[in-house]
Amino acid sequence: MEVNGKDLNFILDSGVGRTILFNINYNDSIPLFNTQKIKLQGLGKDDAVEAILSDENVFKLKNIVGKNQSLFVIFDDSFDLSSKMGLTIHGIIGYDILKDFVVTVNYSSKILTFSDPNNYAQKKCKKCEVLPIEFNSLKPYINVGVKLEANPSKIIPVKLLVDSGGSDAMWLFENSAIDIVAPSNYFEDFLGEGLSGAVHGKRSIIEALVIGKFEFEKPTVSFPDSLSVFHARKFEDRNGSLGASVLKRFEVTFNYPKNEIYLKKGSGFKDKFTYNMSGIELAYNGKILVKEQEYSSIGFKDNLNSPDRNTVTLDYRYKYDFKPSYKIHKITMGSPAYKAGLLKDDIIVKINGKYTYGMQLEEIVGYFYEKENKKITVVIERNNQDYTYSFRLENALK
Repeated sequence: MEVNGKDLNFILDSGVGRTILFNINYNDSIPLFNTQKIKLQGLGKDDAVEAILSDENVFKLKNIVGKNQSLFVIFDDSFDLSSKMGLTIHGIIGYDILKDFVVTVNYSSKILTFSDPNNYAQKKCKKCEVLPIEFNSLKPYINVGVKLEANPSKIIPVKLLVDSGGSDAMWLFENSAIDIVAPSNYFEDFLGEGLSGAVHGKRSIIEALVIGKFEFEKPTVSFPDSLSVFHARKFEDRNGSLGASVLKRFEVTFNYPKNEIYLKKGSGFKDKFTYNMSGIELAYNGKILVKEQEYSSIGFKDNLNSPDRNTVTLDYRYKYDFKPSYKIHKITMGSPAYKAGLLKDDIIVKINGKYTYGMQLEEIVGYFYEKENKKITVVIERNNQDYTYSFRLENALK
């Protein structure tokens, strides 16, 4: 999306109110208008971060143009989503691009469709559910139900933020209602990064998630620690968040003008809920110069000194190219990778025999979500030396 004529990469995040820019450097040269200094508080235990509020900006996404747009700019280098995702991310946009359109997110085809709400008619289908949206601070909330360990047959009503930018299936805030407590079987883990620092909490599984007529059995759930979500809980009716691991099972249509969300069963509706069973949080580590074989050729020539007078020659051609590198950003104590001997800042060179420089970050992380007891072998670089480690994925919730 263009901001004031400059091409930038954004995460579409329904859990965000105003547009936020970060990872901006001098080369980006983005003109900003009517600026004033403010402070923003987000998830995490740290203090609010300094930011600039700018008005009268112009957003352009293909044929969609928004004038007089407000945005926040953060210059804190510690909030760096680019390294966590393996591609350059300049900002997050939510309400500002969703409020004036009917926006359909097709996760399987990776396509966004923007429709004029005045000409939009939602088709009726048996595989769909229509839910009303309630807004608070420009963020959408829906009412769903959960079944918990204490009473597996009882549906507990909860109000969740629709958070397409959150990778987990669901967050629940402990004690935000009488019945909301973590199951007895859980483990402590790193849950993600917020504007105000890292978020930690408990990972577990609940009995069921009920969204209208849809019911998911044994979904994964996270219970963030209370200090990390202190400011998020200022909306007292909120019980947690609904994230992308649930939303991606649908074709999701946000109809903000009508205060509705449409959910249509997608191809991954019945996929099993999983979580990272390695204990490794991976991050982008810049680019490295890699020598690659470009092609090889076979040649024949007469050789008078040889009995058969034929000599075969092999001609190899190589090229050098910059490729992405990935390192361990965090490692959970007691996890399979930790017990195997892997350390923070180890650079992963190979995974299960495959060089990582030819892979996307998402592809590498996918290995950590495979079936329990899957063997993972990695070659890592540490202090300019290569080492090989192996471990098996462990289900900590058995």
